[in-house]
Amino acid sequence: MMNLYIKNMVCSRCIWAVKNILEEISIDFIYVELGVVRLNFNLTNEQKNKLNKKLKDLGFEILNDYQEKIIEKIKSIIISRIQTTKYNNINLSEEISQRLNKDYSFLSKLFSTTEGITIEQYIILQRIEKVKELLSYNEISLSEISYLLNYSSLSHLSSQFKRVTGLTPSQYKAKGLKLRKPLDKI
Repeated sequence: MMNLYIKNMVCSRCIWAVKNILEEISIDFIYVELGVVRLNFNLTNEQKNKLNKKLKDLGFEILNDYQEKIIEKIKSIIISRIQTTKYNNINLSEEISQRLNKDYSFLSKLFSTTEGITIEQYIILQRIEKVKELLSYNEISLSEISYLLNYSSLSHLSSQFKRVTGLTPSQYKAKGLKLRKPLDKI
């Protein structure tokens, strides 16, 4: 069995796109999830080159470097937790450490060195993008969004939102969707 780690695969549409590419070039897979494709076999160089070309056409890339793979796994864990808004009693740093079976301080240093921001800053940016998404739907209140995304208070969400975006949530809502960033650009 073989795992391929795919850069910029951050949402369900990305998973769908990668599955379509695999099917199009007749590569059988066990599963595709955020950032990972699990195969029953090792790819030939020809298959890997063909797959990589198709992936690059859509903005994805097969990761070859061990450290890049770890960074993508960290991002996938964070994005998955925030996008599904499934919070549990395990804090995110513990979950990352447990799922990657690595010391969090090692992962934190690696992430900061590679990405230029801390894991915590990346989490904040992802949460703010989720707040923007939920605000744009106009289906739930800011208080409900605060609760859903596990903020300690509405004022904490509002101040963090203003610090990151330069706008209050209500100012952002008045301006609309044009200010949202794609998850792979964060």
